[in-house]
Order: sequence, then C-alpha cells, then structure tokens
Amino acid sequence: MITMRIKDLFFDRAAVIGAVDAAKRKALSKAGAFIRTAARTSIRKRKGSAPAGSPPYSHEGSLRRLILFGYDRSSDSVVVGPAGFKRSTAPNVLEYGGPATVTRRRLGRREKRTVKIAARPYMGPALERERPKLPLLWRNSIRRGN
Repeated sequence: MITMRIKDLFFDRAAVIGAVDAAKRKALSKAGAFIRTAARTSIRKRKGSAPAGSPPYSHEGSLRRLILFGYDRSSDSVVVGPAGFKRSTAPNVLEYGGPATVTRRRLGRREKRTVKIAARPYMGPALERERPKLPLLWRNSIRRGN
C-alpha cells in the first residue's frame, strides 16, 4: 500500500530559514574578511607621508593591525573598519580628511596644534576593489542537505 501526505511535499520552513541564516552569516563573514584584507594590504609600511588621495602609510603598524570585521546580528550586516582607537579621530580623519589636533613634546613641554589632513582613503577603496567578488560568495551558498 502506498501512502502519501501532502505536507511531506512542502518545504520545512524552520530548516529553510536556518539554512538561509547560516549561509548569510558565512557569506557576510567572508565578505568582511576580504574587505579587511584588502584594506590592510593597501596600507604600506613606509616612512614619510602618503600622497593625498592614496592610502596612508603605516609607520608603526597599529592602523593595519586594528582593522577588524564583525557580523552585526541586529542589522544582519557586516561591519569592517578600524577599532580600538580610544579618544582618537585619526582613522576617520585619514579616511575623509579634515582637521586634527597633533601633540608633540618640545623642550620638555607638550605642544598642541591643529593641522588640516588631506584625505587618504583606505576603507572605501577596499570595498570598491572587493565589490565585484561579493556576489560570488552567495553562489551555491544554500544546498540541499546543509
């Protein structure tokens, strides 16, 4: 005797939603990693100042080291950028340009002055460089049996 239930022909909603969520997290995490890597490699270790419009140079490495990414569950997105700069606007000023307060020691005293920094974008160009690869991360991301 052959029996067939109509409900067996429908998608298992919980399994489909779970597979889509897992695939989305995996694809977004890979995208964040690719963008982070592109941003880190664009910052070269050199002395001096980078020309305006090109990525900044790294003198001691903290900007490169502190470019991180993370999946944000609340907005279902990935966030990529520099983190861990306490009370410093340096990463933002490097990306977009603008005024910055520079402190240096001179004759045993601390001297502060405001200087205008030209934009040396590194995150925006990294995203644009990786943008064509992002749709490929979704290809075959949900498969039967995942």
